[in-house]
Amino acid sequence: MGVSGCGKTSIGKLLAEKLDVPFYDGDDFHPASNVEKMRSGEPLNDQDRYPWLVALASQISKMNKQGGGVLACSALKQTYREILEEAAGAKVAFVYLKGGRELIAERLSDREGHYMPAELLDSQFKDLEEPEDSVTVLINQTPEEIVEEIMSKLKDEPSGLGRS
Repeated sequence: MGVSGCGKTSIGKLLAEKLDVPFYDGDDFHPASNVEKMRSGEPLNDQDRYPWLVALASQISKMNKQGGGVLACSALKQTYREILEEAAGAKVAFVYLKGGRELIAERLSDREGHYMPAELLDSQFKDLEEPEDSVTVLINQTPEEIVEEIMSKLKDEPSGLGRS
């Protein structure tokens, strides 16, 4: 989880490969209206995000029944993370990819072909409620180092979600 451009998709794919579970990108679950709204430079609000969160929770439930998975999504607010856990009916290990605005803005300026414009980064940071109950990893290291840190921290989780 984290703001746009923090590396959720790249890190999520690598992590899923390490855990030998499927990867899913939360962006693929947005209704077309959300995608168009973001593409036009308008930030999503809680009402826009609710159906998306319910779809993600359903996916988490399916993943848990099938042996696990990695789902990359912003989950910016605590209430969003609660919706994901409650609606999924399962424990969810949140991994927060934390980075400063400058670093992430630089990454977004290099990104091509994504509907989320860099201009919406400030709205993402405004909505971001940093989680206290997550695995937090700084993104100013290589993707491989980030994944290794996540794996190490997941192994220490009481839920036993970290497996290699």
